[in-house]
Amino acid sequence: MTLPIVITLGVFALTYIAIISERVHRSVASLVGATLLILLGILNQEQALEGIDFNTLGLLIGMMIVVNIAKGSGMFQFVALWASKATKGNPASVFVLLGAIIALFSALLDNVTTVLLMVPVLFVIANNLKISPKPLLFGAILLSNIGGAATLIGDPPNILVGSASHLTFNDFLIHMLPLSVIVTVVTLGVLFWWYRKRLVASPEAKAAIMKFNPREAITDKVLLVKSLAVLGVILLGFVTHSMTGLEGATIAMAGAALLLLITMNHPEEYLEKVEWGTIFFFVGLFIVVAALEAQGIIHAAAKHLMDVTGGNVDVLVLSILWGSAIFSAIVDNIPFVATMIPLIKDIGAISGIPIEPLWWALLIGADFGGNATLVGASANVTVSGIAEREGHKIGFVEYMKLAVPMTLLALVIGTVYVYLRYLM
Repeated sequence: MTLPIVITLGVFALTYIAIISERVHRSVASLVGATLLILLGILNQEQALEGIDFNTLGLLIGMMIVVNIAKGSGMFQFVALWASKATKGNPASVFVLLGAIIALFSALLDNVTTVLLMVPVLFVIANNLKISPKPLLFGAILLSNIGGAATLIGDPPNILVGSASHLTFNDFLIHMLPLSVIVTVVTLGVLFWWYRKRLVASPEAKAAIMKFNPREAITDKVLLVKSLAVLGVILLGFVTHSMTGLEGATIAMAGAALLLLITMNHPEEYLEKVEWGTIFFFVGLFIVVAALEAQGIIHAAAKHLMDVTGGNVDVLVLSILWGSAIFSAIVDNIPFVATMIPLIKDIGAISGIPIEPLWWALLIGADFGGNATLVGASANVTVSGIAEREGHKIGFVEYMKLAVPMTLLALVIGTVYVYLRYLM
């Protein structure tokens, strides 16, 4: 244990503790950790910049700009209100349909953006139906993470792994979408049964829902058409990546630039709404992980994991899946996955075993395991914050009573899926 290794591990540990405790904003924690590592000579500035994954950052920024512009049309509110009216105000049917919509939007956009847009509407619907909003909120958290697991852009851990491993949008559709659909259906079924006695409304409350006019939510029809067209072009770009060779960041930023151009609005308004805190959180995190790599800590951890599992592929894959789930429930799944990426690369280099199943095991564990607690994923923290502002604070243990069994169920399904698809 040389002094640089001790310093790197110490800064890494303190950074993670600060992120977990939430006493310091996670962006500040990661940036302070990154800065300390440079000032203490663990990395120089050039090495730090080389450690930053600009493809991930570009993809996030581009999609944030597009969604910030698109939401001005009212399309997301329209869909939520349409769903509540299409079910004739029946709370159980509203719950199932909105849950499916949240899962779909989380796959096509990203889960954090989806809950930011949909949760305020859930409160409106719950208030009109005179039911507790918590079943809708808990469903939104669980299904946003499960739906987000389906695609490259649906969940930040997916973006990180996709960029580092060069897995394409289509790879995610082939490998993650089937599992995401299965778990979404099972989750909706179990949640429906779990909450069936609480999802009841009076005829008067149902009548109030039927008075909604979803078309009134559309505030700008021209912007709606332009936004849908650009979103379609972006998704087409992701799907045709293997033919065009364009990276995710290029596609997302091109879509953002195109939408800014055809809307002819001042960009400052939309650039200000980019979640810069999240972007700089990633910047700091990339540098901290780069320091671990530079000191050989990641390589040593990979070798130790290989020794512990005896190089058995089945044990290794399932250990990564369940280990990722456990750690993602305790730590936000984003920093955990960022740390695991170079470790899995090193495992592949040391062992020579096929590395792709390890990526899917990591993502299944992190995406589903992040559902177990309120701090496990960014979408969870986002919904919890909105709920508290609305006067419906979600208790940590209260949430876990539902989330832990649902997470274990999803992980069991994921384990069977991984075993049958990759290990038999």
